[in-house]
Amino acid sequence: MEKLNNILHELGISKVKLAKFLGVSRQMIYNYLELDDINKWPKDKKVLLFNLLGIKSGEEIDQIKIDTDYIIEVETRINTLFAETQKSESAVQASSLFNNMGTKQKELLQNIIDLIKEELDDDDNEEGYYTYLYLYHFLQSMGTSKELKYILAYVAKAAGFVKPLEFVFDEEAQFIFESIMFSAMTLYNGKQGVSKNKIAESHKRFVEQIEHKMEEKMSRTLELNSFKIQALKELNYTKVTEENAAEVLEKIAEIESRKVIE
Repeated sequence: MEKLNNILHELGISKVKLAKFLGVSRQMIYNYLELDDINKWPKDKKVLLFNLLGIKSGEEIDQIKIDTDYIIEVETRINTLFAETQKSESAVQASSLFNNMGTKQKELLQNIIDLIKEELDDDDNEEGYYTYLYLYHFLQSMGTSKELKYILAYVAKAAGFVKPLEFVFDEEAQFIFESIMFSAMTLYNGKQGVSKNKIAESHKRFVEQIEHKMEEKMSRTLELNSFKIQALKELNYTKVTEENAAEVLEKIAEIESRKVIE
């Protein structure tokens, strides 16, 4: 891999440029180049690199001779492939996925998609799968609590992407939340001084609260299903269809109001 690093350096291909060419993050490029064997790279990324260097296998890397002609050949290939990539990105941005979006919204969504795709490319990465599954659930819950947005702001600030005194939501509430969050993270990182019994008791209350919410949700689901069955029965329908959906929903609301009066 040292030989590959030297070749990239002589060709003037930076980590950023290589990352863009391969469609991965710059950090992922560093991870790839730290591996001791090119064959440990993801197959699609390895093939792209071979195409760029004009070789067919990892063994040919040691045979590469850097001269003016070779530099021009590689520069031509990378420019051509970048042009094709830009065309592809333009086609994607023109798709219905980006309808009614502004330029910066499109760019943000494309970056999110690229990042998640990169992490989900590996079928064997179960941890990566569940990480983004939980992120999906997080996004699903965003409308239920403003504090979830404060969590995102806290993480962005802690990671150094956002200035610490930037408040784009409710400034007072965000300020309080971040202060408490910082205290909690400080406590977590200094685990030695934490009482295990108190932590266990706190987690027990957390579990009980979640289980209670899940029971309420299940109970509500069963209740709504019961209302639906009753509504279909009263309307002489056997199932909900596009034609009768509005009528069935009206009947469900009526049945639910009866229960409240009772």
